[in-house]
Amino acid sequence: MSTGSGADSAPAPTTHNPPPSPPPAAKSSMFASLKVRNYRLFFVGQVVSNIGTWMQRIAQDWLVLSLTGSATAVGVTTALQFLPMLLFGLYGGVLVDRLPKRRTLLFTQAAMGVTAVALSVLTLSGDVQVWHVYVAAFAVGLATVVDNPARQSFVSEMVGPDQLQNAVSLNSANFQSARLIGPAVAGLMITGVGTGWAFLFNGLSFVATIGGLLAMRSRELHVVERSPRGKGQLREGLRYVAGRPELIWTIVLVGFIGTFGFNFPVYLSAFADDVFHAGAGAYSLFNTLMAVGSLVGALLAARRGTARMRVMIAAAVVFGGLELVAAAAPSLWLFALIMAPIGMFGMTVNVTANTSVQVSTDPAMRGRVMSLYMMVFMGGTPIGAPIAGWITDAYGVRAGLAVGGAIAAAAAIAIGLVLARVGNLRLSVGWNRGHPHVRFVPREVREQLAPAA
Repeated sequence: MSTGSGADSAPAPTTHNPPPSPPPAAKSSMFASLKVRNYRLFFVGQVVSNIGTWMQRIAQDWLVLSLTGSATAVGVTTALQFLPMLLFGLYGGVLVDRLPKRRTLLFTQAAMGVTAVALSVLTLSGDVQVWHVYVAAFAVGLATVVDNPARQSFVSEMVGPDQLQNAVSLNSANFQSARLIGPAVAGLMITGVGTGWAFLFNGLSFVATIGGLLAMRSRELHVVERSPRGKGQLREGLRYVAGRPELIWTIVLVGFIGTFGFNFPVYLSAFADDVFHAGAGAYSLFNTLMAVGSLVGALLAARRGTARMRVMIAAAVVFGGLELVAAAAPSLWLFALIMAPIGMFGMTVNVTANTSVQVSTDPAMRGRVMSLYMMVFMGGTPIGAPIAGWITDAYGVRAGLAVGGAIAAAAAIAIGLVLARVGNLRLSVGWNRGHPHVRFVPREVREQLAPAA
């Protein structure tokens, strides 16, 4: 799974001949990948587009609520946007491996932009109905089936393997920055001029991404050979992942974290209203602090040169442990302060896992593997949220958050032990210059050191 070499990283099984990993680096410049012209164009376009995306999310929910007065209708809209990924996500990965990534992104980004503009026209004209929003949400979901794995895979073509973790981290930082800006701008726009203008801004924001894609220099891309059309490519992708422990267990961990650990819309609103009786202001504060922590986590990940197994596992354990601490927090301010490190360690898990999966995957299989990764990561929410809601209703929100944190931490520990066993590693505990030192080392090294200890 890990892209680095050393005592703390599990070597990939030699029988599968995985692609070579980039040379390890202790640290890199936080913005190193922005030196690559093609990625810089992509990044700037994403800054504008991500803000528009967050604006549409807020405006879409508000419009459905104002049209129907039903929170259930808002939930249906969200479900329709995620449903295509659950149904067709793996097939999207097969298409991505067959198609040129940049041309594919031009099509998907244009499709999402046209959908947003159409919804803005209907809203501004006063003719919008709730079924229009349902259709738009489902259309965006269909485009996402191809856009998500294509965008994830295209990052490596822009920057190459050496800068991949830095670029993935900056993408996450970009998205989290937009998460802080977009909802605030959307709120001002909705109250000032109406939801239709927020949709229009999002539609026009795709021009920035499309312009960046068109301005790229093809000769500077690290283009990989595309998979030819053939039968059984979906099964081939699943067999590829199943035969590589460093991939399958990382994806399983992301599935547990996404399904049980990231149900914050359920937990945070309940803590704000039912536990601390502080209303929407506290809910906004919790989300803002978590977004700030996520941004910090993404920027710190951008400084690391490699994606190591121990970083992913340790961050997942700490993430789950912090949720347990937050579940027992006696005061609003203590709970709010814990949101920042929860966001930081949650983002560390996401970035490290994403980078590890991409670097450990043969480029010809990357679309299929990333589609499975995104399907597990995004698809866990519709499954986990009702479970979290049921536990919260039956036993209280503190119990719900505690169960989610406990499952996340237990899954991380169990998967860490599995990966260590697969990599023939053992836990080594000792002292280094007067400080405790805990790491995984190759089994034979541990056995050699045992008599001396």
